[in-house]
Amino acid sequence: MSAKRKSKGAYMISAVAEMYEIHPQTLRLYEREGLLKPSRTEGNTRLYTDEDLERLEFILNLARDLGVNIAGIAIILQMRERMEEMNRQMQSFVEYVRSEMLTRFQQGAPSAPGAIVPMRRPVVMPKASGPRQPAERG
Repeated sequence: MSAKRKSKGAYMISAVAEMYEIHPQTLRLYEREGLLKPSRTEGNTRLYTDEDLERLEFILNLARDLGVNIAGIAIILQMRERMEEMNRQMQSFVEYVRSEMLTRFQQGAPSAPGAIVPMRRPVVMPKASGPRQPAERG
């Protein structure tokens, strides 16, 4: 359902409404509900960026194609933003671990062959005691 648009533009509410075949009041409602956050000119005119239009397309897909109501859309958008933040945090953590491993590797070999993190004491694994027998029922 991607509307044709120029790249790196800023669009007024009337142009966006026409591109997506929706009423301008729908866009105002989405803004009031916090689903969209267009920037404003000094004259208080709403300006929608390409990022705003991508978000609008996602919102319209949820509403039109999947029948999700405004409250549901808000929850889905919040979950999506949280997942993106968690992904950023995980990427940051992976980079930190990668950097730490590289630094430690360059400083010298770990204390145990094949170990990533130096171990303070040897790890003793318990011996397996053979296959377990099922308890008798009686």
